[in-house]
Amino acid sequence: MAAAAAARGCGGVWRRVWQRGAGGPGPVPCGPRAVACNARGGAVPAGKSGLAPWVPVVGLEIHAQISSNSKLFSGSQVQFAAPPNSLVSFFDASLPGTLPVLNRRCVEAAVMTGLALNCSINKKSLFDRKHYFYADLPAGYQITQQRVPIAVNGSLSYSLCIDNKMSQMVTKTVRIKQIQLEQDSGKSLHDDTRSQTLVDLNRAGVGLMEVVMEPDMCCGEEAAAAVRELQLILQMLGSSQAVMADYEIQRQIEELEKGGTILNETRAFDSKLGCTVPMRDKEGKQDYRFMPEPNLPPLILYDTKSLPANLNHQQVVNIDWIHERLPDLPSVKRAKLVERYGILPEHSFTLLNEDGLTEFFENVVKETQMKPKKVIGWILNDLLSYLKQHSLTVKESPVSSFLLADLLNLLEKKEISSTAAKQVLVELWKGEGKTPLEIVKEKKLELIQDQNELEQICQAVIDGQENEVMAIKAGNRKVLNKLIGLVQRETQGRSNPVLVKQLLEKKLSE
Repeated sequence: MAAAAAARGCGGVWRRVWQRGAGGPGPVPCGPRAVACNARGGAVPAGKSGLAPWVPVVGLEIHAQISSNSKLFSGSQVQFAAPPNSLVSFFDASLPGTLPVLNRRCVEAAVMTGLALNCSINKKSLFDRKHYFYADLPAGYQITQQRVPIAVNGSLSYSLCIDNKMSQMVTKTVRIKQIQLEQDSGKSLHDDTRSQTLVDLNRAGVGLMEVVMEPDMCCGEEAAAAVRELQLILQMLGSSQAVMADYEIQRQIEELEKGGTILNETRAFDSKLGCTVPMRDKEGKQDYRFMPEPNLPPLILYDTKSLPANLNHQQVVNIDWIHERLPDLPSVKRAKLVERYGILPEHSFTLLNEDGLTEFFENVVKETQMKPKKVIGWILNDLLSYLKQHSLTVKESPVSSFLLADLLNLLEKKEISSTAAKQVLVELWKGEGKTPLEIVKEKKLELIQDQNELEQICQAVIDGQENEVMAIKAGNRKVLNKLIGLVQRETQGRSNPVLVKQLLEKKLSE
């Protein structure tokens, strides 16, 4: 899934912020400086000219590759990393006399996406030819839906943090102008050493959905949040262009402040240079020479009411049938997680944002006696931190949900302390095939069950900390935590902190 920063792209539209002054009817610039756009919305500070701040207006055109076994208009297989030009039909190569045949799966995917994004589904949509020349576009035109797309007038709600605080989230909505079906182009491989360009047509004709968002966002942060939510809805892998959006906003501010104009072009983000670079000029609509696609009839969809009785239901696309089978959307899944497990709303966002983490969490909950509120802490603070530190996905985790559940059961049964549990988890990360119980026995991490032994250790700690004992007896109860920690150190994490606290309090009151 890729976001195009073009005319409707990142910061493609700008406006000055004005407010009406008390001294007269004319507009005056608002405050000399404005805070950077964040989750609450806002303006970007003015440049050196001291003029009123610019407010970025961000819209996105997102191209999502449809999950399909074959291409949009041919029977060629869709496969990643196949040998160059090994998945090319006569139609993909644009040989004379070949005709397009619409892929039903791609149509159903577009309808499903439209319904999930609250769009109106057009029962009659049309295909068009969009003419432009690229070496990897053999026909010289792309089949798309310019005039009457398959879905229009939708909306996407997304949430983002305020000041990077997960506990403070705000929900915003971006309007969806339209969703249209179209072909992908091929791939140009530039060989700078030999000064030549090779063309791979494996990707030519792969089905795409173009999701056009209205310019309702004001910064890269909002654009990234909207893209992440859309990625969740589509259940697809991909990266957002949040960094590109922020750099592009600043570039356009500087250009406008110098009195320049913003060109209508597609730009890419260069991570090495830390800036956006032009890819190609975007032609105006008149240059594309749009015309109706003569080889494809109008795409007709039905609902239950309009479906003719004499038609074979397997040969048509029924909007209502697809709607009834829509899976839970991310917002519904989050609400169910909060209600079912009693976790915080911000935790539900993290579970869904990480691919496979929700299933991992639920599997642990099923296999352990620990309450979900405690399990979520181990999942987010320990498991996820380790995975991110080592750049691993949930599916690549050396600690399975069953191993983690076994470990948490030992902790819940008070057979080990939380300190010992973390030591066991470190050993589990090594992936040596040992169970938590085997590691506990090997490292001798079981809790000390002999209360007399524990009392002796507590007494030894008290005897060696006269100042702390005096402070506690004087009313400073916080110092007790230090004594608990010293006992834990003496026992190498093999003592129950709750029991240690009780023993210390008993001895200090004597």
